[in-house]
Amino acid sequence: MPFPLTWDEAKERIAAFNAEGWDGYSDWRLPTRSELFTLVSHARINPALPAGHLFANVFSGYYWTATNCSRYPRQAWYVHLGGGRIFRGMKHGSYLVWPVRDGRLKDEEDSGKHPSAEPLRFQHREEAVLDRSTGLLWHVPAVDGDGTTIWQAALDRVKEVNRRRALGYADWRLPNVREFESLIDPGSHSPAIYPDNPLAEELGAGYWSSTTSVYNTAYAWVIYMQNGEVGVGYKANPEFNVLAVRCSILNDSGLFFSRTPVCIVVCDLVPI
Repeated sequence: MPFPLTWDEAKERIAAFNAEGWDGYSDWRLPTRSELFTLVSHARINPALPAGHLFANVFSGYYWTATNCSRYPRQAWYVHLGGGRIFRGMKHGSYLVWPVRDGRLKDEEDSGKHPSAEPLRFQHREEAVLDRSTGLLWHVPAVDGDGTTIWQAALDRVKEVNRRRALGYADWRLPNVREFESLIDPGSHSPAIYPDNPLAEELGAGYWSSTTSVYNTAYAWVIYMQNGEVGVGYKANPEFNVLAVRCSILNDSGLFFSRTPVCIVVCDLVPI
């Protein structure tokens, strides 16, 4: 749809398309926040889609998702396909629409309240939290040092974690933007992560990612933990906290192994 619509208008327009059997199908809907975000590449801009993508004439604007904002019910999430930002807007605002279908007959609205992918997705062991869904091992407590800091100091703090071989490992790093976003549960707020994630008790307001903005390399991508926004921060401003991660998986004997195929998919998505 090449023109902006309010959130309700977008749903109405898609319902009309379904009534007409648009393109031979009648199960089109607004994508959820996580679904639309799968299209994004933070390594490219205008549009922020992966190299070699198969889409044509993609306008680099803001696109509605079906996902409500948990903290502000009159708002819904949108994704900027010019650069990859995720933010929330009033439902009476006007943004673009990119319908999706997957064969499921369901209401287009998404509360964002999704259970963890599996009952024991998060495991708290020693000073780390293992996300069994992604294979990422998150250092606990967060690497806050003296609190918020500039981007380069964030990288240096993680180097210090490796120097002292935290938990016996020396391959900790600053997470990339997609890894951070994998923690977000749009159905939660303050913080906006799954309630069964032990990190919920450790997190600050916002965190640096290792991913530099392609628009302006003086900025890096950041994640806001209160609501779950994904934006950018000026690297020289000491405004964000630090969290370290590494790729691991837990086997039956309780040991962590590094660089397995389970986590490479997440860890290597974004060049930094």
